[in-house]
Amino acid sequence: MLLGWPHAGSDWAPVLAQVEPVFTRIALEVSRRETLLLVCNDATLAARVRDILHRAGADGRRVLTAIAPCNDTWARDYGPIGILANGRPCLLDFRFNGWGEKHPWQHDDAVTAALAAGGCFGSTPTQRLPLVLEGGSIDSDGQGTLLTTRRCLLHPRRNPALSPTRLEQRLRELLGCERVLWLQHGGLVGDDTDGHVDMLARFAGPGTLLYQSCSERGYPLYNELEAMKGELQRLRDAGGRTYETVPLPWPGPVQDEKGRRLPASYANFLVIDGAVLVPAYGDAADDEAARRIQACFPQRELVQVPCRPLLQQGGSLHCLTMQLPRGIPLTECAATTTHPQDRP
Repeated sequence: MLLGWPHAGSDWAPVLAQVEPVFTRIALEVSRRETLLLVCNDATLAARVRDILHRAGADGRRVLTAIAPCNDTWARDYGPIGILANGRPCLLDFRFNGWGEKHPWQHDDAVTAALAAGGCFGSTPTQRLPLVLEGGSIDSDGQGTLLTTRRCLLHPRRNPALSPTRLEQRLRELLGCERVLWLQHGGLVGDDTDGHVDMLARFAGPGTLLYQSCSERGYPLYNELEAMKGELQRLRDAGGRTYETVPLPWPGPVQDEKGRRLPASYANFLVIDGAVLVPAYGDAADDEAARRIQACFPQRELVQVPCRPLLQQGGSLHCLTMQLPRGIPLTECAATTTHPQDRP
């Protein structure tokens, strides 16, 4: 699993004391079950993070650090997307441009190449691609079906030269999927990703979709979320059957210090080896959301992770992390710097 660590040069700077315990909890839960590769902006931060996790009781054998300059911590969107090519793992390094050039991205876009050049992925092939694609914008059932949103993938500041037909063709070619399901509706106030699907609807197996429902009729995007629910109910799986759709409860309003609404979503859960990590926001709906997600993953341990501080930057725990394929020999390293201007 890949996880970037917040630092004083990022947008997390004013709230580091609030968010570092959340990152620590995520790192502990992941490292109890699989190897964790932590991306740190510099060597000083890497040493500090190792000390934090050691004092928290982490198993150092499963926590690796990699030093690479980064703008932010949303590894789901700038980290590599793993596929199997001829039965062997391969990492696809898509372009990242700050969610349609909304935020600085040049260092984040170079992270995967820097880690690969530094030997963090061993001899695993890594392919740089000119297509802009964020990991949070897609979700897969693992059997050839991809779920995404039109508002994000067809945004004019991502891949303006590609028609919807050509973009879908490229997704099929590169990711090996057979079907792409497009959502026209859905969205959360405070989400500046243009509707990442990992905040809206997720697969919980080939025949089941979990989605963030809305019971607040005065919410500005209530109608959008209702329309998304209808879309999901009309979708068909590869065999022509309707999906079982499982609504996740609506959390109460979460606002920042300026009174702006933040995008709390229970759909941003994270599946790891043997467990599913579920965001909790200190809300009355937390336990019901956990119960519904647990029912969809009965063979996995359910762990609630307090994620309310993460909402201050518009995301939650799935957004922060990126899974890596089994079989990659992860190595601790000081990544080789790749200059953003040299990136294709």
